[in-house]
Amino acid sequence: MIRIGILGDIGSGKSYIAKSFGCPVFNADNEVANLYKENKKIFKKLKRELPNYFISFPIKKKDISFAILDKRTNLKKIVKIVHKEIRKKMNIFLKKNKKKRFIILDIPLLLENKLNNKKDILIFVETKKLEVLKRLKKRENFNNKLLKKFRDIQLPLDYKKKKSQFVIKNDFKRKTVSKYVKYILNKINE
Repeated sequence: MIRIGILGDIGSGKSYIAKSFGCPVFNADNEVANLYKENKKIFKKLKRELPNYFISFPIKKKDISFAILDKRTNLKKIVKIVHKEIRKKMNIFLKKNKKKRFIILDIPLLLENKLNNKKDILIFVETKKLEVLKRLKKRENFNNKLLKKFRDIQLPLDYKKKKSQFVIKNDFKRKTVSKYVKYILNKINE
């Protein structure tokens, strides 16, 4: 199994590119959303750690946002609790797909949480900052302060780009993405 990690800025199109490979994708953002909706254990841990923010189950996105914006240390506490469960889910995904030729890891904090292996092929998704901001502002719950907090816990984009074996310059056009994906898969198969 060849593991491909997708790196890049928030809103750079990582998930779209991950799906474009046509391989099994572990999407950490979707897994986190499911945890908030379905996992009572996570709720109880968050309630124990941050009782002023988590009152009812399922966990609402606005409660998470409020906790993160209210206190600087809250984001790290949330990530620490959620990260353990995401690692378990990722391991289940890897076991389930161990016979697949390629799998894609779409995990925003892949390097930060040391979820990558030395053998992983890393792809950096590069986009124009203005284009990213324009796309993020279209999101339902866009909040610039929240965006900054999430960026603060991430490694610098330059570092992620240097660590990557491939760079996809995303112009948000299907044709361009297809061309890059085809090129990368051919290179890996050589």
